[in-house]
Amino acid sequence: MNGPVPTCKHLIDTIMASRTTAVLTPGLRLILRFFVNNLITVSSVWLLSRLLTAYNESLHIPTALVVLAAFLSIPATFSFRIVLKNLRTRRAAKRMGAILPPRWDGRSFGNFDLLQHTVDRFQNGYIGEGLWDKIDELGHLHSIDILWNRMYTTNDADVLKTILATDFANFAKGEGLRETLNSVLGTGVFNADGDLWKFHRTMTRPYFSRDRISHFELFDAHAAVAIEKMKGRLRDGHAVDFQDLINRFALDSATEFLFGTSVHSLKSELPYAHNDSVYSQFARPHDSAEKFSHAVFGVQEALAMRLRLGGTWPLQEIRRDKSAEHMQVIDEFLKPILTEAIAKNRNVGSPKGNAETQDEEHETLLDHLVKLTDDPVLLHDETLNILIAGRDTTASTLSLVVYMTCLYPDVFKRLRAEVLESLGSSQTPTFDDVRKLKYLRAVINALSFDPDRWLDERLNKYFARNPFIFIPFNAGPRICLGQQFAYNEMSFFLIRLLQNFSSLEMDLAAQPPDSRAPREWASAEGQQGKEKIIPKCLLTLFLKVRLFVVLTCRTSEELTLFHWQGGLWVRMSEE
Repeated sequence: MNGPVPTCKHLIDTIMASRTTAVLTPGLRLILRFFVNNLITVSSVWLLSRLLTAYNESLHIPTALVVLAAFLSIPATFSFRIVLKNLRTRRAAKRMGAILPPRWDGRSFGNFDLLQHTVDRFQNGYIGEGLWDKIDELGHLHSIDILWNRMYTTNDADVLKTILATDFANFAKGEGLRETLNSVLGTGVFNADGDLWKFHRTMTRPYFSRDRISHFELFDAHAAVAIEKMKGRLRDGHAVDFQDLINRFALDSATEFLFGTSVHSLKSELPYAHNDSVYSQFARPHDSAEKFSHAVFGVQEALAMRLRLGGTWPLQEIRRDKSAEHMQVIDEFLKPILTEAIAKNRNVGSPKGNAETQDEEHETLLDHLVKLTDDPVLLHDETLNILIAGRDTTASTLSLVVYMTCLYPDVFKRLRAEVLESLGSSQTPTFDDVRKLKYLRAVINALSFDPDRWLDERLNKYFARNPFIFIPFNAGPRICLGQQFAYNEMSFFLIRLLQNFSSLEMDLAAQPPDSRAPREWASAEGQQGKEKIIPKCLLTLFLKVRLFVVLTCRTSEELTLFHWQGGLWVRMSEE
């Protein structure tokens, strides 16, 4: 390591050691660990039989009996460990005066039916289906044992506050979770604990200053390309897949922010709807940017399934690591970028390099990081962690905002009115402009799509009393360093979208049939009954397959002066 931040060599040793097990698939590693853990038990049975026969030469123990005893010793030992673990848990709870939460029990051995239910609902059901019913039945905190691996489910804000903030030191990620995420996130900030986590935060925090998060030129350049792509499609009479487009915008912005070099995925041809007359004419292989984007989605799909399977996930990956093929694409993309950045930083110390030193104003996050470490594995993990977080969360939120404003057109009208009143139809927003757009922030903030709850008396009644009821950027020491950067990026794009288009609606006929909400959902309560497209969830929310929309470009005669009257934005000409 080099640079001003001192670090321990054991951090790098830990990083390198974490990659040495990649030869075996996750499933084979689990099986190997199982046999190693039970080798002592089986050996003890054999050794006991030998000692008994040596002590009493007349005693004859049949080999078949020894083999059977050795075989049965494995489940017996496993059962003993489970009983002992449960006993320790109950004793610890009693000692601390705690009450164990209720347990969600299935009907089959090891709750295997609950595992099947979880996987099926993840693949085919509505988001959170089954979980909310159990919260109503068992309370806001309950446990579930899947093949004797205990997990806890909660939506209790006070519990979350304890875990994330007030008792943070006692709630580490843990070895089990790190192993689950290791093949993708490695030892990056989202998969690290203790000193290594502190080191990552120390490296990255200084870069997210106000000067960085309010550097809107980057957003403007990519937003302009995205909006022009939309206008081109609309002029030619085609619907736009907004989810695909916004994923490209977020990827281009994130790669330029991180590396100083955008992948320029927006330059590629946008997809056409399945019912479009030109659909079959534009079949082509993916370019490098699209392959990278697909790989990022693929690794998240693998991690999401692992998290839902709990400790049993390696059994689904006995033959292959389901993230490996996608990680190869990601690594091929990152390797030359990291190599170049390390080499450039090393040249800074030379007389020739001093003349090429980059000023801090134009320094990328990678430029900042290579000053602190030149370890390629550490840089790989940290940049990939931030890339996934910065790209997918932003793209997901913007896709859902557009989807929701299609479902709630009055919100679109009110939101556009606020933007035009403050900025007109062309003014470039600044950091201070974004802060003043209260309704825009309220629209971005809503698990339940009810923006007014961030503006009326409910804000103080609920959120102000306990902010842990709403933690989209995590909370406590692990709170997202890029929170304000993300708000600025999302706000900027939405402002540009609203300045350029006067109406927005879904084109359901263009949606792939398997992405449309089933008819039976229409009778469901709450948001499920309003869905037109199937929402899905990996590490972040997204809409299944596509989000085709049709937009109307603003007219040059459109009035842009509004004022607030009676709880609504009203055109001045309508007074």
